[in-house]
Amino acid sequence: MLKRILSLIIKELLAVLRDPKSRMAILAPPLIQLLIFTSAATLDVKNVPIGILNRDNGAQAFDLVQRFHGTPFFSHIIYLKAVEEIGPFIDNQKGVMVVSIGQDFSRRLNQNLPADVQVILDGRKSNTAQILSGYTATIIQQYNQSFAAENHIFQQNVELFPRFWYNPNALYPWFNIPSLVCTLTMLSCLVVTTQSIARERELGTFDQLLVSPLSTLEILVGKIVPGILVGMLEGTFLMVVGTFIYQVPFTGSLLLFFLSQLIFVCAISGVGLFISSLCSTQQQAMLGTFAFMIPSTLLSGFATPIENMPTWLQPLTYLMPLRYMLVNTKGIFLKQMPADIVFGNTWPMAVIAVLTLANAGYFFRKLR
Repeated sequence: MLKRILSLIIKELLAVLRDPKSRMAILAPPLIQLLIFTSAATLDVKNVPIGILNRDNGAQAFDLVQRFHGTPFFSHIIYLKAVEEIGPFIDNQKGVMVVSIGQDFSRRLNQNLPADVQVILDGRKSNTAQILSGYTATIIQQYNQSFAAENHIFQQNVELFPRFWYNPNALYPWFNIPSLVCTLTMLSCLVVTTQSIARERELGTFDQLLVSPLSTLEILVGKIVPGILVGMLEGTFLMVVGTFIYQVPFTGSLLLFFLSQLIFVCAISGVGLFISSLCSTQQQAMLGTFAFMIPSTLLSGFATPIENMPTWLQPLTYLMPLRYMLVNTKGIFLKQMPADIVFGNTWPMAVIAVLTLANAGYFFRKLR
């Protein structure tokens, strides 16, 4: 029995590795996506062009404008000459924000009166606009404190000192790369398992496999193990790249990481075989892969918090193995997550693995 299963596993691995398309689909896309998503898919806002309308020639207004030049968040500052230029500037997307300083800004400050600064933001880019608004508020607050200290003005200010646990410098790659390790591992595992049966059908060898001495369980194991091996190797490779090249700290237990990853790829392999058993061609299997990948990624909390989703949609997230693996991976990477919490997110993946593998076995028995 073990010899037959091993022969089938070797045959599946050779079929994947000898096929140039399958080989490229496994090796190239995950690495390319890791490089692209790490650099491009970021919520950090830097080097953003903005507009400044300064209608005050006083020293205080000039000092405030210079503070915008001294920050790395704004790459190019465009000076507007009149209020009428604000509308076209925002409408034509020449910048996301306009800072408008009134004519009496310096005079009011010299008279110890409140002075207003208007910030106009492009609501079409809501996330960027909110972040820029926070940056601008910080710049103006720092200017207020500096002006009050220089002019000996007493202000009863409450100063905020934020501390980011597990990510002290709020580096987005530290959040993004552990998430990509899970997502790209899922993609590689799905590509291998969804193509297995569909490839047999397309080549006309699936009927020969069904009439072979192999039992349903042996076929199931022989089809699953290659996907698990590829998924584990892919996840390990991405983890090493994230840790040693992108310098993301790995503070937790390697044993817990690999254990939860093993259960995760087993669950994904079951989903992949289930999809493959429904497809007649490799093209259909590839479409099925992306049909599962997109909702799984969206519902996992990878891009947006699950708490922000509609209440009727949140229960569906419990059916996605990626939801649990994201929590485990980020926790093991960044905050040395203890074993009890890791197991709390691992057993649901084990249940999903059992159910999906059982369904795949049922379809195999039905085909025989």
